[in-house]
Amino acid sequence: MSGDAHILVVDDDARLRQLLSRYLAENGYLVSTAADAEEASRQLASMEFDLIVLDVMMPGENGFDLTRRLREVNDVPILLLTAMGDTKDRIIGLDAGADDYVGKPFEPRELLLRIASVLRRSSREAPHRAQTVRFGRFCFDLDRHELSEDGNVVYLTTAEAALLAILARNAGETLSREAMADLGGSEGNLRTVDVQITRLRKKIEDDPRMPRHLQTVRGRGYVLWID
Repeated sequence: MSGDAHILVVDDDARLRQLLSRYLAENGYLVSTAADAEEASRQLASMEFDLIVLDVMMPGENGFDLTRRLREVNDVPILLLTAMGDTKDRIIGLDAGADDYVGKPFEPRELLLRIASVLRRSSREAPHRAQTVRFGRFCFDLDRHELSEDGNVVYLTTAEAALLAILARNAGETLSREAMADLGGSEGNLRTVDVQITRLRKKIEDDPRMPRHLQTVRGRGYVLWID
């Protein structure tokens, strides 16, 4: 099962985050990443995920503690990545509320199978929920491509909605103009991306000249910040 499933990968190892993000995306999943529990918490406050792939050994709040904290308020499925070989430690993870675990090092194919298994179980247990991204007074429905401000629908053209969907699915990550043009079907037309960014800012920013949410990262592209 992949389809529109959205996975949050939480690991302090930047190289592993990148590899997992690429591998899961190549296998049909939508992927967001976080380097630690604090960043993961921010993303979870603004987006809904179908599964969290969570490293146990992280600086600050570790994976066990984050799992316990999330289970108090959130039923999102959690798959732990653990380098610990002790059965006791794996039991601790399951007891904390994790749905499954994979030991490091792991075969990528095994991880895919475990993810698919957890998602199948969770889909039988809970109805589909719309994925939404919140920033400031705004909420963007990723299923409907619909933007609302304080509950009131904000009109978007098809092109604006498509571009905002790309940014929202990758909230907090800088996307190049080339990547957005390709993902948005603009056939490499970078000027079109710039025009749509300008139009979106007029609709979501108090002062489009000093954007708070949709910012330019000089020399790299654009990023949608959530809070």
